[in-house]
Amino acid sequence: MNPPVNPVASAELPGHPFVAYRDDALHVEDVALSALAQTHGTPLFVYSKAAMLSALAAYQRGFAGRDAQICYAMKANSSLGVLQVFAQAGCGFDIVSGGELARVLAAGGDARKIIFSGVGKTRAEMRQALTAGIGCFNVESEAELDVLSGVASAMNLRAPVSIRVNPNVDPKTHPYISTGLKGNKFGVAHEDALRLYQHAASLQGLQVVGIDCHIGSQITESTPYLDAMDRVLDLVAAIEAAGIPLAHIDFGGGLGINYNDDTPPAADDLWRQLLAKLDARGYGGKKLMIEPGRSLVGNAGVCLTEVLYLKPGEQKSFCIIDAAMNDLPRPSLYQAFHAIVPVDLKARQAAEATYDVVGPVCESGDWIGRDRVLQVAAGEHLAVLSAGAYCMSMASNYNTRG
Repeated sequence: MNPPVNPVASAELPGHPFVAYRDDALHVEDVALSALAQTHGTPLFVYSKAAMLSALAAYQRGFAGRDAQICYAMKANSSLGVLQVFAQAGCGFDIVSGGELARVLAAGGDARKIIFSGVGKTRAEMRQALTAGIGCFNVESEAELDVLSGVASAMNLRAPVSIRVNPNVDPKTHPYISTGLKGNKFGVAHEDALRLYQHAASLQGLQVVGIDCHIGSQITESTPYLDAMDRVLDLVAAIEAAGIPLAHIDFGGGLGINYNDDTPPAADDLWRQLLAKLDARGYGGKKLMIEPGRSLVGNAGVCLTEVLYLKPGEQKSFCIIDAAMNDLPRPSLYQAFHAIVPVDLKARQAAEATYDVVGPVCESGDWIGRDRVLQVAAGEHLAVLSAGAYCMSMASNYNTRG
C-alpha cells in the first residue's frame, strides 16, 4: 500500500470548504495562516466560525419544521470562543462535568437548554446543575437515580431526568469511542430500561421527561443510527404503555467527519432518513434532542506547527515539529489520521520524502502522522487538519509544555 499523499494539488482541500490555498498560501476563510503563525507563534489552533455555522446549518435544515433542540456536545471542544458561537446561534449544550457547566454559563449559554450526561456525576455537580436550573439530567445507572433523587429532594426540587439506554448496536467505529454495546460502561441495558423508568417515576425527587441513547463517535454509516432508533422506539412504546409519558426523545450524537477519505452521511440527509422512520412509527410529534460534537467543530479547526528538524534514518525518517501528543492526542490515543499539509507552497525547496511526523515529547507514542510524503524544510510551517475536535479539549501540559 502506498503511503497517503497530502492533498495539496487543488486550491480547496477536500472536506474542508473554508480551508484553501490562495496564491499558494493556506488560508482559513480570508486569513493567511502564515501571518497567524508569525504573530502568535506555534503550536497554534485556528478555528473557522463559518465552518462551524455551516455544519450547524445542515442539522438545522434536517430539523426544519420540527420541535427539535440541538445541544452541542462540548467535550469535543470547550474553548470559550467556540462555545460562544453556538450559544449565539441558539444551541443548547451537552455537558459531562461541573466545569463544563461553568464554561457554558460563562459563554452565555442558556441553562434551560443544558443536558448533563456522564456516568459519574458527583453530588456537588448535581447540586450545581440543579441550582443553575438545567433542562435535563441523562442518568446512566439505577444508583445514580437514587442519589439524584436524594440530592434534589434535599433542595426541595425535582430533577428532570431521562435515562440513557444502551441499545446494544455496533456503531462500527474505534472500540475506544464505541458507547452503545453491552460491554460499554455507558447507559443502562435495554432489557432493564422499563423497570428503571418505573423506579424513576416512583422517586420523589425526580421528574421523568425523556429517553436518551448514544451509540458512539466518528460514525460514518446510517445503519447503526436507524437500528438504534428502532430499539429506542420499542422502549418508548413500552414505557408509555406503562403510564409514564416521555416529553422528548434524545438520539445523541456521534456523526463522523472526513479525516482520511471518510464518507459520513451529511447531517441533513441522515436526519431525513431518521425522521422518516420516526414518522412511520408514529412518534414524529415528539420533541427531539440531539447532541452533535465532532461533526460541528472537527473540520473547522487546524493546528499550525513549525518544523524543527528533519532526521533521516535507516528504517525511518522523522519530521520533528513543535506540536506534540500533548497538543494533538488523537493519533497516540486512537491511531487516528490527520492530514498534514504545508502552509506555504512557494517555500517548498526541499526534495520530497516520506516521514513520520513526530513531536518533542519524550514518548515513543508522540507521533502526529505516519509515513507522510512531504516536501518540507526546517523552519517551515505545517497545518494539521481536522483538529477542531478532541484535540485542544484533550490537551495536557505533559513535559511541562505550555
